[in-house]
Amino acid sequence: MAEQPLVFPVLQEEVKIGRRTVEIGKVRVSKRVTERVEEVSAPVLREEVAVERVAVNRYVDGPVQSWMEGDTLVVPVLEEVLVLEKKLVLREEIRITKRFVTTDSPPEEVTLRREDVSVERIPADPSDPGPRRS
Repeated sequence: MAEQPLVFPVLQEEVKIGRRTVEIGKVRVSKRVTERVEEVSAPVLREEVAVERVAVNRYVDGPVQSWMEGDTLVVPVLEEVLVLEKKLVLREEIRITKRFVTTDSPPEEVTLRREDVSVERIPADPSDPGPRRS
């Protein structure tokens, strides 16, 4: 009798990889805008001046320009008078002095908006037949 050869089966395993979509839950996101009014103060610069009239009544040779004496602006006021000859008389000076500078912050109302977000988890639908292959 002839010898029969030994046969060894050779096996190989294969893997098939796929993906499927499974819904495991849902979320609901809602956004709400709220407004609130707040009172704020912003600095406002305000200058106050003092006006003083000083009588001079002195003859001058020609027009006189305004000038500064420290913080005071001196504005000459001229008048022509009739004499044997015409001359300018410095009638008065207007002296304008800054007394003080204040910063005022009057309150104002402003509207501020804010968004609030809430996230709510919703469980998966129990009547769902299960995962779907894709």
